[in-house]
Order: sequence, then C-alpha cells, then structure tokens
Amino acid sequence: MAHVLSTGGGQALLDAADAAVLLLDHQSGLLQTVRDIEISELRANVASLAKVATLMGLPVITTASVPDGPNGPLIAEVEQFAPDATYVSRKGEISAWDNEDFVNAVRATGKKTLVIAGIWTSVCVMLPALDAVAAGFKVYAVMDASGDPSTLTSRTTLARFAQAGVVPTSISAVVCELQRTWNRPDAAKYAEIYALFSPHYAAVIESYQRAQQAAKK
Repeated sequence: MAHVLSTGGGQALLDAADAAVLLLDHQSGLLQTVRDIEISELRANVASLAKVATLMGLPVITTASVPDGPNGPLIAEVEQFAPDATYVSRKGEISAWDNEDFVNAVRATGKKTLVIAGIWTSVCVMLPALDAVAAGFKVYAVMDASGDPSTLTSRTTLARFAQAGVVPTSISAVVCELQRTWNRPDAAKYAEIYALFSPHYAAVIESYQRAQQAAKK
C-alpha cells in the first residue's frame, strides 16, 4: 500500500520506505543495570523490533560498546532476529555517532528516518539521536526497547528528546505504523510479533484459535 493514502492517512506516520533501524549497545552486561523496565519485557521488545525490521526488509545496523569488557556482548535476540544486520565495531567511543564507520554505515542506507533503541536510553540512544537530528535525520527513539538505570534517568531523557526534536515512541506504535493494515499476505507474521511483545495479545490469539477449533467440532 502507498505510504500516504487518499484520505491523508499515513502522512504523519513512519514511512517504511525511508526507515532504518539502529540497535545500539543491547549488551548482556548493560542489560543487568536496567531498572526502568522489566528485563523480560525489554528483551521481548528488542526481539520484536528486530523481527519487524527483518520482516519489512528494513536496513538494521547494530553496534556494541567495548563488548570484550564488563558491558558484555550483544544479547542473543539481536543476532537471532536480525541475522542480516550490519554490525559496526567501535574503537571505544561512548556515542556511536562519534564513530566514522558507524555514521558512514547509516548514511549508506540512504534512509533519512532512523528508528533507534539501545541500552542505556540516556546515553547510547540519546547521544547519537541528538547528533542525528542535528545532521538532518528524523529520529524515533523506541523507549520500551531501550533501558536506563533508573526511572528518573529515563524521564529526564524523555524530556530532553522532546526538547531536541527526537520522537519518543513504543514498540507497539512502531509495529503498527509499519504494518498499517491486516489486509496483507504476511498478516500472520505480524500477529506473531504482537504476541511476542504483548503476552495478553498472545492470550487473545489463543482464545480465538480455541473458539474456532471448538466451532468445528
């Protein structure tokens, strides 16, 4: 379907044709410091973001901050659900945007809309997000696919995003904006993603399937 419909629908939404996904520093060590979201929920949301990007064929770029140190390697979900992602090795830079190879990889996608998630939100997401906005990109920060060491830190980051022009969003909003319609041949794949980030939606699907089975008896 066209991004913008004759009704005007889609004009203010994510354009899948112009989007790249940046998964920044979702590392096993850093994961243990997150306190503003449950770890299980965060992991499911990261997996969901990686899955929808892969399903849509969006460019995905990953990176890690000193993965051979206490921060640890990337969590398994990143490679599992975004197997074709471009990984960019850094040389110790805290902000990925300070790394020339990373910025070149982002520019090489040809996309001007960046959907970013990472750990910590206040550092690994915010620093490159602000610089990307300054460089002319439209930036979305997926708050619930990111994590911070405290709720106060996360709230402060959210306020700074708003001041700087970074669009805060959620995994549910990103998936819906990219999907746009259930009238598509891969609709069941999207339902699987909803079930991954929302166990309650998984229960809805299970209830429907059981009702359908019962009706056939």
